[in-house]
Amino acid sequence: MELEINGIIINFSGIAVGLATFVIIGCFHPIVIKAEYHFGKGCWWVFLAAGILAAAASFLVQDMTASTILGVLAFSCFWSILELHEQEKRVKRGWFPSNPHKRRKNI
Repeated sequence: MELEINGIIINFSGIAVGLATFVIIGCFHPIVIKAEYHFGKGCWWVFLAAGILAAAASFLVQDMTASTILGVLAFSCFWSILELHEQEKRVKRGWFPSNPHKRRKNI
């Protein structure tokens, strides 16, 4: 993703990856909170599966920017597994509401 203006090459890849990282992390914060609220930490395997799929896709995509963004997505999924456990602790401390009607322990 380059643009040439008056002989100067401007590369947008870094900004695109940075923006995508910002959006991915921003989206995962409420996803983890909602997942823990509705399903508990038993849904960790969904994040694992999504992370593995995104990591595999990052190996197969030829475009470096897209591959990097998929890698960020993969490791955000993996990090969310840890955050699910941390979110459960935050709920026990009273920092977040508990759901007395969680659907299932494991989905």
